Amino acid sequence: MAEAMQFQDGERYEAMMGVWSALVGTIFLDWLNVPAGAKWADVGCGNGASTELIIDRARAALVEAIDPSEAQLVFARKRHVSGVANFTLGSALQLPYLDGAFDAAIMALVIFFVPDPARGVAELRRVVRPGGTVAAYAWDMEGGGFPYEDVHAAMRAVGAEPMLPPRSEVANLDVLARLWADAGLVEVETREITSSRVFPTFEHYWSIATSAPGIGPVLARLSPEQLDQVRNAVRGRHGTGELVVQGRAHAVRGHVAR
Repeated sequence: MAEAMQFQDGERYEAMMGVWSALVGTIFLDWLNVPAGAKWADVGCGNGASTELIIDRARAALVEAIDPSEAQLVFARKRHVSGVANFTLGSALQLPYLDGAFDAAIMALVIFFVPDPARGVAELRRVVRPGGTVAAYAWDMEGGGFPYEDVHAAMRAVGAEPMLPPRSEVANLDVLARLWADAGLVEVETREITSSRVFPTFEHYWSIATSAPGIGPVLARLSPEQLDQVRNAVRGRHGTGELVVQGRAHAVRGHVAR
């Protein structure tokens, strides 16, 4: 994903977050409404979930995808079959692309990991042509929109603080709008995106939720009694059968002035 917290297992990330990327990303891309045949930059592409969605949903002619995790890029390259995307190891803070090279540039579930969000947005703006689209979305961590927030809450109840993205506050709608405006982007708009995911059993949900890098390592340090408390609290909320979990993301879009 991005510099401050890198995900190294593309397959595990797909189950834990890639599915959510597709659910929220579909609504996000439809909202952007970038014409087919556009050139895109997918910054913080991770395991390629967002890249493939851009290709399939937005019918991109080209996607330049970049991420600081080589392990994630290995997975992304293996899943990619259309030949539309290129995958590059690199930083969101120093994109290896020419000024105005793209019609659209996005960060999908990334901006709250970027150490200097303002610089990251400036780089997005730099590589997009006049009139092009610059956009992002991220989980509303501070407002409880993270899909595994129930696990976070149960952890806090036993005194265990989950590891959050280092810049969680950036996902606030007002902060996103200000970042976009401060970068000189115009026609800035924000919105909420909610999406639901069905898990067949509690055990399936628990195994995926606890694979998150902000949850699993913290749970591993708990006593057996504390771990049981967390697990029982989450199970008590959902039951043992099929469960539906909702996530809420905040999105922003703007255009490079002509």
